[in-house]
Amino acid sequence: MILILITSSLSFSQLKIINGDFLKGGLGDGRILLTSYITPFANAFGAGFNGGWYNTAKPHKFGGFDITVSVNVGMIPSSAKMVDIKTLGFNTLTLTNPTGTSLTPTIAGGTSSGPELHAMAGSVELAKFNAPAGLNLSFMPVPIVQAGIGLPLGTEVKLRYLPQINVNNYKLSIWGIGLMHSIMQYIPGHDLLPFDLSIFGGYSKLAANVPINVQPGTAPDAVVNYTAAYPLPFPKQNIAPSVEAWNASLIGSVKLAVITFYGGLGYSKTKTTVAFKGSYPLPVIDAAVSTTKPVYEDKGVINNITPLSIENFSGLRANIGFRLKLAILTIHGDYTRSQYNVFSAGLGMSFR
Repeated sequence: MILILITSSLSFSQLKIINGDFLKGGLGDGRILLTSYITPFANAFGAGFNGGWYNTAKPHKFGGFDITVSVNVGMIPSSAKMVDIKTLGFNTLTLTNPTGTSLTPTIAGGTSSGPELHAMAGSVELAKFNAPAGLNLSFMPVPIVQAGIGLPLGTEVKLRYLPQINVNNYKLSIWGIGLMHSIMQYIPGHDLLPFDLSIFGGYSKLAANVPINVQPGTAPDAVVNYTAAYPLPFPKQNIAPSVEAWNASLIGSVKLAVITFYGGLGYSKTKTTVAFKGSYPLPVIDAAVSTTKPVYEDKGVINNITPLSIENFSGLRANIGFRLKLAILTIHGDYTRSQYNVFSAGLGMSFR
């Protein structure tokens, strides 16, 4: 549980690097920029979140159960660390130096800021800022606590649950359910065969809440002209990411004394939604206030930005691993091959 609290808090607290710059060129381009920036984080977390469901293909006997804690590490490929701004299809934002580099780091990229961007509205420069720096991430750890319970008819239900926790104002909750059913039992003479086969399906969801701080620009870059409806500073702004993961696999395992080798082949899909709660100031043009500078005023405020929906990768996944069982103690590790590869390791207690 301590591992879950610390690792999950650290993972999502990294999103606080997001500031208000992505909004300055308009909501449309801001959504494009932010989506390209955080997609590697979402993909790696989603891949890890979809792992660690099983470490054997043999379901528990009726009434048997296990409790397992594992860490699934989603690996971020080097190709996901940079993105070409010219390919993003901006409508307003352009490179300040069109002949310079158009490559900019994603959240997984280097810690130097990207190239300078600007947005014009007529003769007024609405915004000018550097594309955000990355965090130099190569992997994303995803801790999981899970229980499995044996049901009749060669079936086992797997449950993931973590009630909402609050660590330094970072909120996190997890739940998931999976079902494993033996198909070995339908094969004649299965008791004489040295392996097990099962089908598995699982769904899990994570919801988090990360506080951020987006405030209006200051003179001489802009004019701030809010009424009493928006007393400064803007309070209670939060990023609320949600990760959903689906997994369907055919799994097999072979037990040799105290060690079990297992593997699976199946299909996985993840989806990440990022909501922005609170009020966010955007610069606008208001000739009644200034003809030469962008203006931050009431009509530029956006409340509860429509969530970003990032359709992460989906497709085939294959994994292979081992489990060591000493009395009731289990130790397992495996490797999953997919669009974002995953390494998993864990400890558990298993009965029957």
